[in-house]
Amino acid sequence: MAAVTVVAYGAYVALILGRAGDTPLAEVSYAAILLWCVGAAIVATIVLHIVVSIVSPEGADRKDQRDREIGRFAEYVAGSFVVVGAVTALGLALVEAEPFWIANAIYLGFCLSAVLGSATRILAYRRGFLPW
Repeated sequence: MAAVTVVAYGAYVALILGRAGDTPLAEVSYAAILLWCVGAAIVATIVLHIVVSIVSPEGADRKDQRDREIGRFAEYVAGSFVVVGAVTALGLALVEAEPFWIANAIYLGFCLSAVLGSATRILAYRRGFLPW
C-alpha cells in the first residue's frame, strides 16, 4: 500500500506540475487527474492484494491476535494524518483559499496516512510490537 500510494501521489504531482507550466498552480485543472490517480491507486491495491494472496496463499486471510493489534495500532497512528489533513483543509477553507489547495491538503493527508500506516505495520512486524 505504501508503494502504491507513493507512486500514485508522485504521478499526480508530476502531472499537475507538467500541466502548470507558467500558470499558477491554483488555476490548473486538477480534479480529473486527482480522481484518476485515486481510482488507479485503489484498483492497483486491490489487484496487488489478490496477486499476493494467489502467490502466497498460506495464511493469507488468517489473522491472529497479534495481527489484529498491529492493524489497530497502525490505524490509530495513520488516523493522525487524516486529522491533520482535515484540520489543514478546514483552516484553508476558513481563510477562503482556492479549492485547489483545500483538495490537495486533504489528498496529501490521506497519502501520508497510508504511508505512515504501512510503515507502522512493517516496523511492528520487523522489530516487534509492544502495545502501550
